[in-house]
Amino acid sequence: MIFGSIIEMAVGALCIVLGLLIWLKRKVSILHSYHYKNVKEEDLPVYCRLAGIALMLIGVGIIVAGVLNLFYLSLWWVPLVVGFTVGFSIFIYAQKKYNGSIM
Repeated sequence: MIFGSIIEMAVGALCIVLGLLIWLKRKVSILHSYHYKNVKEEDLPVYCRLAGIALMLIGVGIIVAGVLNLFYLSLWWVPLVVGFTVGFSIFIYAQKKYNGSIM
């Protein structure tokens, strides 16, 4: 169980690092090309900020779930679901607004 929690926290940390790269360094190429091919150049900073924050929220949810799972708490899945739901919702919003569609 400890190994699984360590893996969860590592994946969460990776999501946070990738989110920071997308947000602060505007490394939009981390995403698949169809996610940003229709984003206008002037909208790219806002799109990168939203996509980075979304990925970081998912990462935070995964890390908190890993920590709770480490202590054998039965509600470890709550932050995981909340992080994915909020992060994915923000990403879908950014996709529809700045890319024109989800794909």
